[in-house]
Amino acid sequence: MEQGPESGRRVQEIEHGDFYWAPVQRGRSYTAESLSDSSGKKRKQEPTVGATPQTGSQDEKEPINKRIKPVSKVAVAASSVPPSKVTPLKRLSQTIQRTISLRSDNQLFSFSPRSRSRNPSATSKRRNSKLWSETFDHVSEELSAKEVKRQEVIFELMQGEQQLVDDLNLVKKNYYEPMLKLSIMSSEELSEIFSTLESLIPLHEDLLRRLLGMRQEDGTVHKVGPTLLDWLPGLHAYERYCCNQVAAKALLDHKKQNRQVENFLRLCQESAFSRRLDLWNFLDLPRSRLVKYPLLLKEILKQTGTEHPDWAHLQGAIALSQDIVGLINSRTGEAECQYYKKRLLYLYDSQQDAAIPCSRILLCHGELKNSKGQRLHVFLFEAVLVVTRPLTREEQLYYQVYRQPIPVQYLVLEDLPDGEVRLGGSIRGAFITGNERAKNFFRVSFCERARGQSHTLQANDSFNKQQWLSCLRQAIMASQGEDSTGSLTELAGLSIHCTDSTMEEE
Repeated sequence: MEQGPESGRRVQEIEHGDFYWAPVQRGRSYTAESLSDSSGKKRKQEPTVGATPQTGSQDEKEPINKRIKPVSKVAVAASSVPPSKVTPLKRLSQTIQRTISLRSDNQLFSFSPRSRSRNPSATSKRRNSKLWSETFDHVSEELSAKEVKRQEVIFELMQGEQQLVDDLNLVKKNYYEPMLKLSIMSSEELSEIFSTLESLIPLHEDLLRRLLGMRQEDGTVHKVGPTLLDWLPGLHAYERYCCNQVAAKALLDHKKQNRQVENFLRLCQESAFSRRLDLWNFLDLPRSRLVKYPLLLKEILKQTGTEHPDWAHLQGAIALSQDIVGLINSRTGEAECQYYKKRLLYLYDSQQDAAIPCSRILLCHGELKNSKGQRLHVFLFEAVLVVTRPLTREEQLYYQVYRQPIPVQYLVLEDLPDGEVRLGGSIRGAFITGNERAKNFFRVSFCERARGQSHTLQANDSFNKQQWLSCLRQAIMASQGEDSTGSLTELAGLSIHCTDSTMEEE
């Protein structure tokens, strides 16, 4: 059976990226031409009012009691109006608003997205990138192999800027603006989560514009050092953004407990534009890009001869970028340290070790388990190790100090072989062999046992265990003055790996 142009469709799909919604099936309306009899032949339309009947026509042979539905006025109106151009964002907004008006609050964003994408490649986390030599077909044969490599790195720098600009605009248009317009979060909450991200867009657009302006007709760029020396001081704008990341991540994780927020972010992650990345992946892109500048500039310098006029400028740009990244890394570490110190809760006054408020750097932190299988969150400040139990108070995550903090100068570290620890006091893992339950343990304790109890801690795998051991050993050596190169800044760099790798899903 044929259906009408609009209203005869059983289900109409509304598409935005990879968002698909199937509206509730409405009552069908058919035109007279669309109806057919049991033999498969189409029935003709009844004469309209005021029309002159034609004698001897086929209409006279039709039965008088024939049942034909009239043409739907809505269908006729819809078919006669040409479709207007609607932007994807406006279409998404209209669709979500229409869904909100039809559903109750507790069902908001409860529709299911289509499981498969029409474009399998759209779900890839990686972009298709081309080399400089592939982009410009007529590469001069006069260029040496080293110069070709130099142009490849400069081209990679340009591509990275373009991709970052695209992603920052994507975050603004597909996350920030819809959530603000639909009141998914308050403007204050969004300002804390997204921080100064919008101000970073013109910064990178400026560098991209400068680099493209220096490109010659054959695709080569002669000098980049002077431009970078002039542009790099603008990276100080990253200080506020990076220092706010710890608080932004904590607030975002907290807001994900809201069903409305969680469903919106899930739908965005399942869409094509997100490349299967979640919102925090996008919010962390600026920091990831920041730490790459010294590496990219070093690679350009590596492919630049000492006689090249760009040599001295590149050396200055590398030193400047390292200073800026080091400063921002230090300030970010201090902000992270201050954030977690404010989240510590003490059961007894004796737990408030004087080294905790004096700490400026958080070297390493993450979740570990004790021998009873209890989850603990361990913080290694530059002068003290604090073991805590996470808890929620007033819908905020806090950390209750467990037992006595151990100053690093009195800390004893023991690497425990697999299978040595006996897991007691619990029936957990009763059907699992002891060796499987007793892996990746280490012990921390006071050098004087009378000062406090020890902690037998388990990492989630051998790699994480080695990271913790390495971080703890270097902190001990630095506190004893045995490691002249173990500065606070260098040790703080370990927190990135330890934090990310030891955190488990909550």
